[in-house]
Amino acid sequence: MPDAERPVPIIDTSRPHSARMYDWFLGGKDNYPVDWEAAEQVKSFFPQAAELARANRSFMHRASRALAQMGVRQFLDIGTGIPTEPNLHQVVQGVAPQSKVVYVDNDPIVLRHAQALLRSSDEGQTAYIQTDAREPELIIEGARKTLSFDEPVVLSMVALLHFVTDSDGAFDVVGRLLDPLPAGSCLVISHATADFDPDTWHAVVDVYRNSGTPVQVRSRAEFAKFFFGLNLIEPGIEFVTNWRPDSTAQMQDDRLPLYAGVAQK
Repeated sequence: MPDAERPVPIIDTSRPHSARMYDWFLGGKDNYPVDWEAAEQVKSFFPQAAELARANRSFMHRASRALAQMGVRQFLDIGTGIPTEPNLHQVVQGVAPQSKVVYVDNDPIVLRHAQALLRSSDEGQTAYIQTDAREPELIIEGARKTLSFDEPVVLSMVALLHFVTDSDGAFDVVGRLLDPLPAGSCLVISHATADFDPDTWHAVVDVYRNSGTPVQVRSRAEFAKFFFGLNLIEPGIEFVTNWRPDSTAQMQDDRLPLYAGVAQK
């Protein structure tokens, strides 16, 4: 099973990478000129790109904290991205130090920084799996080494599934990841949408596709299908800033084109 102990793969700086572009939007330093150029192209079509990235990160913090406060102590975070403090384990272990977190990503630069994700509290545990979201069986196999599937697990796929197209079986991937998780487990998703400005988002999607990254934005109805058979937790499906907003979220645009939802199995 791929993990943080394997040799670091070669980082391809000849093409932009979505994780490095996201890091650039967040003001991080783990990105390259090719990523800056693509990110600037996105901003030329959608000037709120950096605000959207920050709002998405804030949603991850709020949702993870809320579920830890509900008593869930295990988290499987797929599409982790380049470490940006506070990371998910820092948020949930701040609520419950014994929490366990498994991170999953396929970007070699995330692997290079995986040690930042492995600094768990003494009472808890973190682990990192280097693999693709479209390999659910490998993810589950690796996660079982850290997490107990006899107790609820939070499956976090924040700003990930718009990078998994229908042809890659996005809905099937989510189902195969949820199937082995016990009752009481939760699904956390945020997802870009073109519902309100299709022309802009078609241009943004083209930037990613032209750099070799498949993207598929989805409507609210399509987003809701990821939660089929689950019980949505209040407030249900919302714009990312309106999902249990705190003072930071309220300062941002409340109609940023990113849906968010949390549901329980």
